[in-house]
Amino acid sequence: MDTFEVLSQLVTLSGGPGDEARIAACYQTLSKPYIQAFYTDSVGNSIGVAHGEGESRPRVMLAAHMDEICLMVQAIEPGGFLHVIGIGGFDPRTLLGQEVIVHGAEPCCGIVGSKPPHLQTPEEREEAVPLKDIFLDLGLSETRVRELVSLGDRVTLRREPVRLIQQGVSAKALDNRASVTAMLLALEELASIRHSADVYAVATIQEEIGCKGAQTAAYGILPDLAIALDVCHGEMPGVESDLVQKVGGGPVITFGPHIHPKLFEKIKKIAKEQNIPYQIEVTQGATYTDADPIQIVQAGIPTALISIPLRYMHTSVETASLDDIAHVGRLLARVIASLDAAFVEGLSCY
Repeated sequence: MDTFEVLSQLVTLSGGPGDEARIAACYQTLSKPYIQAFYTDSVGNSIGVAHGEGESRPRVMLAAHMDEICLMVQAIEPGGFLHVIGIGGFDPRTLLGQEVIVHGAEPCCGIVGSKPPHLQTPEEREEAVPLKDIFLDLGLSETRVRELVSLGDRVTLRREPVRLIQQGVSAKALDNRASVTAMLLALEELASIRHSADVYAVATIQEEIGCKGAQTAAYGILPDLAIALDVCHGEMPGVESDLVQKVGGGPVITFGPHIHPKLFEKIKKIAKEQNIPYQIEVTQGATYTDADPIQIVQAGIPTALISIPLRYMHTSVETASLDDIAHVGRLLARVIASLDAAFVEGLSCY
């Protein structure tokens, strides 16, 4: 499996919170050679199951959200211009001049319009444009826009992935299709090695608006342990070094109150044994990832979090390392292969 090729297939597709069907279909196709079962639950989580060997098989849940931040049509203005609201954490400063796709009766390409500096007041030139003042231009008549577009239609950024030197990649929706790619790489490796776990690899929905899918998926699967996959902030100018991780420095293993200590130590141990570079991220509380709701489902699920360093999060030029993605996939597979009934039973003993 070529990491860039798989990632490109995933990030080129559009799928905001509540509109993940295109991503789910792609994930099903890509995972099919490496799993024995696949199903979609009632809220839209896509779940591939790779069975292990033996009678006593621990249930392991992997969770990587497949939704991306997006916009939603709020109003159609005279002239056919569109006003939008954000679904997820958009920074309006990054939107001006971007190409977009409006997912209406048929996909419509458009642009995010911007008042030229010649027409701005001195005060406007010094201020960021708020989202409520941003408009989309489809280049169509108002009549045609109203035929194609309805209130509530999703709008996603239009951007092709770019391969950079030294295994870099830049694209929209690397948050969190990079982790979905890593999960697929893990399934591929697990198919070629012996393991005793039943692996439930879940492409979750609606993480960007509160981790809805992870909670319902965990409730349905009731795994013995779970590993959430997401992105974290990569180093960049103007940001303190203790807030970011090194892009290209390897998987980021998180530790904090929400993370099970024995699972954290197990992941570190396997990374060392397999000579996989890794980094440690410390959090004082919530991780704001799928790990948080999974941990407290029913009587509680031992949970860990592995992240991929990412620059420029929630923009159309998110940037990561293909090596980091591949290393996360390999680390996941090797951690799962190391699990046995005794370790899983020991997770309940502090």
